[in-house]
Amino acid sequence: MTLRALAPTSIPPPLARYSHGIAVPAGQRLVVTSGQLGIAADGTIPGDGEAQADLCFANIAAILAEDGMTLANIVRLNAYVTAREHMAGYMRSRDKQFSGTPPASTLIIVSGFTRAEFVVEIEAIAAAPG
Repeated sequence: MTLRALAPTSIPPPLARYSHGIAVPAGQRLVVTSGQLGIAADGTIPGDGEAQADLCFANIAAILAEDGMTLANIVRLNAYVTAREHMAGYMRSRDKQFSGTPPASTLIIVSGFTRAEFVVEIEAIAAAPG
């Protein structure tokens, strides 16, 4: 599926590598993920935001694969970090994942997650032909 970004000239361009909006064509099926934390299958949790975000995206990729999709099918991301110092690492990880049209995206700073060692959580919406 080729994503079509919505970028009205009447508003400022995105502040980073994301799209203001993504049009999902009729007849697409959707997958919605729960927020994924930066935890590996063996239970290890890296200390930095970029490595945690990389694991979040790997976990999202595994979920999408269950329905025959890849990260390229993502149309929307919501990401949460526990402090501004984790924003850049998250953004580097996000930007590595998307070579084509980037998805719509929101990044929010939160006070924390269920365990103090988690600094990033990412949830996604993906679409593919029905």
